[in-house]
Amino acid sequence: MLGAQQPPPRVSALARAESIQNIAVPDVARLKTQIKQYHDCTVKSVCYASDLDRQADRAIAFLRARAAHRRPQENLALVLDIDETTLSNYEQEAKMDFGFDEKSFNDWIELGQAPAIPGTLRLFKEALRLSVNVIFITGRQDAQRAVTEKNLHAQGFAGWQELIMKKPEQKKLTALEYKSAARGIIAQKYKIVLNVGDQWSDLGGEPEAELSVKYPDPFYFLP
Repeated sequence: MLGAQQPPPRVSALARAESIQNIAVPDVARLKTQIKQYHDCTVKSVCYASDLDRQADRAIAFLRARAAHRRPQENLALVLDIDETTLSNYEQEAKMDFGFDEKSFNDWIELGQAPAIPGTLRLFKEALRLSVNVIFITGRQDAQRAVTEKNLHAQGFAGWQELIMKKPEQKKLTALEYKSAARGIIAQKYKIVLNVGDQWSDLGGEPEAELSVKYPDPFYFLP
């Protein structure tokens, strides 16, 4: 029975999606074409939107089962990354030809126009329905809090418990170091049952969620 004892952490990832290489490899022109085809679902059997939905559905199914077997007074939490997990930055990435320019990316964030990833919005609403606390952990800078909150609300994400953002003194931390430390703080108040992110660094390190769900992201890699 779920909840009867501490389950070992598990990870859900799509092997097919993970086989799509990151952009920083040889033969970049060919790879960029493959990434566009994957995102736009123009090649048979590979489709970014379908892969995202598949992983979101797995997360929702787990959350329903876990919430149904919660122990008395158990304060369950879902942890969500933002970029490429909750909100999509593909418009900006494609405009930059999949190169990263910090100023351009920050200018895009300040527009507050990143669209929701539909499967994550479904997961978010299901978590609220199940009385599971939703906590965002993002590598965005704390100075971008107001516009990030506005963007989330505009896309239908309202009612979360916490939004954890990177402070200036945390700038030198890797994504893995920063996010695992943030989960450590969260774990003092909540039972983290589900963690969803597009980077392995969103999911790794201690403490781990009971289930970590990896979204595909061939656009960039964060250690």
